[in-house]
Amino acid sequence: MNGADDTMVDAIDLYWRPGCGFCTALIAKLGRTSLPVRMHDIWEDPEAAAVVRAAARGNETVPTVGVGDEYLVNPSLNAVLELVGRVAPDLLDADDG
Repeated sequence: MNGADDTMVDAIDLYWRPGCGFCTALIAKLGRTSLPVRMHDIWEDPEAAAVVRAAARGNETVPTVGVGDEYLVNPSLNAVLELVGRVAPDLLDADDG
């Protein structure tokens, strides 16, 4: 981070779509943490779908999680927590990781 306010990470971005079992599972796991999460339905938001395609080699694979400028495609909760710990550790509560 370069310290500019527009690069501050204040939440993770979760890209999902209705009917996705992997999304439902990750959403439930994230709900048991203190992480702030912004939800983006790729079927309702074309810009969100474009973000996912850029992160997933042209595919609309969800769930995709963004933390700052880094993305994980279909990650485990542990992978999300590791990325948050590296990129935005201020988002972690002591109980999260």
